[in-house]
Amino acid sequence: MAKQFDVVVIGAGPGGYIAAIRAAQLGQSVACIDAWSNAKGGAAPGGTCTNVGCIPSKALLQSSEYYEQAEKHFGEHGIGVKGLSLDIEKFLARKETVVKQNNDGILYLFKKNKVTFYHGVGSFSGQVEGGWGIKVAGKDNEELVARNVIVATGSSARALPELPFDEKVVLSNDGALSIPSVPKKLGIIGAGVIGLELGSVWRRLGAEVTVLEAMPQFLAAADEQVAKEAAKAFAKQGLNIQVGVKVGKIDTSAKGVKVAYTDAAGAEQSLAVDKLIVSIGRVPNTNGLNAEAVGLKLDERGFVAVDDECRTNLSNVWAVGDVVRGPMLAHKAEEEGVAVAERIVGQHGHVNFNTVPWVIYTWPEIAWVGQTEQQLKAAGREYKAGSFPFMANGRARALGETTGFAKVIADAKTDEVLGVHIIGPYASEMIAEAVVAMEFRAASEDIARICHAHPTLSEAVKEAALAVDKRALNF
Repeated sequence: MAKQFDVVVIGAGPGGYIAAIRAAQLGQSVACIDAWSNAKGGAAPGGTCTNVGCIPSKALLQSSEYYEQAEKHFGEHGIGVKGLSLDIEKFLARKETVVKQNNDGILYLFKKNKVTFYHGVGSFSGQVEGGWGIKVAGKDNEELVARNVIVATGSSARALPELPFDEKVVLSNDGALSIPSVPKKLGIIGAGVIGLELGSVWRRLGAEVTVLEAMPQFLAAADEQVAKEAAKAFAKQGLNIQVGVKVGKIDTSAKGVKVAYTDAAGAEQSLAVDKLIVSIGRVPNTNGLNAEAVGLKLDERGFVAVDDECRTNLSNVWAVGDVVRGPMLAHKAEEEGVAVAERIVGQHGHVNFNTVPWVIYTWPEIAWVGQTEQQLKAAGREYKAGSFPFMANGRARALGETTGFAKVIADAKTDEVLGVHIIGPYASEMIAEAVVAMEFRAASEDIARICHAHPTLSEAVKEAALAVDKRALNF
């Protein structure tokens, strides 16, 4: 006899596991199905983010940052290092430990919140009395009945046409996190978040990194002033980033990869590398859902079609995260998961796409929320902007990390904050203040009047808000 649940969540990535926990907190009987496995075949919930995305990449970024600091910057502090070496096996093993800690943490949270977890592939089997039939294909096959279904199956790396990932020479984010030795030459196609972060990891460890980007502008989604500052910082570090590139024929062999491309000036070029990371976006995971059997509507790009509240075309079937429209960000998925769980019980879940923060965990870090100057100019909206350099920030000087600035953009008439953009040390942590301000529709004057502890990096945000009214105090 099929087991019945109020809510069945397919996928245990950030959107799925958070939705399951929130639904359980609201008194629902909940099951969550996820197919990720670790090296030993055990359950590894957390999706791409935990297993081959956000978490392992941050672990490697931290380790590689320590290595570069020891190699190049400890001397500035009077700290001498002799016999510096890199144990790549231990370097990668620590990453795996961090991933497992997060996997185990999610399994603990399921148990704590009385969420029934199934390790396997979840799919629709049809509409049945009491809701939807859900099949679990795994070590133990199961049949479930769900009154509500939340699809949270995430996304996968997009491959180049006729160039599949072998994860040995041609790498997705998965393979790029597990290169067994530091490549002498590393190529990356795509200068987005993944390309820049993984490029930074291997550059710090000694690889010669070349990034090929099709867009004519570097970091086109970021504020133009921030993108220019980032380009200068990355070039100084040794990242060779080429924009406006058209990639042509790619030849692979056991020895490496040769990429033919046309540069921005129209000249034919060739790049020979030991490894090639392809980071050109992601595609939604809808294969295997058996969507056609129940008539679940997908859009022209393969995403599950949903309305503004994440409802699909099927009664009591919802979808969240990377598998639906909107930014492919773990925290966006989490917010949608919470909102859907609350909507199922009649509450009014809240997700504001205008205040979803973006972060690139390079060094300097890059973070922003809201609109850029170029977006506001294109919309014809009058605004005023103020910025403050970390060079003039006492804490940044003490850290020895003075690259970058904080920037606040506000409406010219109402002074409402329209966007905040930060490039500098720990920008990922500072952006939260801006998100709170924008959620409460604060004015730049509100941020400027709030007492910030001294000395802190966050004072740069306060000073940028003061600069909107041309009254910065320390610059």
